[in-house]
Amino acid sequence: MQYDAKDAKEYLELLEEDWRKEKLLEVRQMILAYGPELEESIRYKMLNFGKDEEYPFALNAQKNYVSLYVGTIDKIDNAHTLLKPFNYGKGCIRITKSINLKNTNIDEFIKTTIEMWRAGEDIDC
Repeated sequence: MQYDAKDAKEYLELLEEDWRKEKLLEVRQMILAYGPELEESIRYKMLNFGKDEEYPFALNAQKNYVSLYVGTIDKIDNAHTLLKPFNYGKGCIRITKSINLKNTNIDEFIKTTIEMWRAGEDIDC
């Protein structure tokens, strides 16, 4: 879904109060905790996290899942092991209602991605 928000605060206010908002807020908190230097903004009508025109993550609530976008998943160390319970493509991780994020390694995936980004490694598409 697309939200016509001018900033992150407005984007979060526009989200419906359902499981998608709950999951999105949980992933958002992980990103901000592991990457406090990342700035939150709106690009392409979704939340983006980055600095100096580099955006390692985007986050959006879709109709049936929450999307966590990363440049290219295959470039992230150990990604396929860390993302086992998820349906994902080249650069999109789909978080569905049935997934309990506390029982996954998504936090480790986010941490690894941020560490690689900080080190200047190529994680872009």
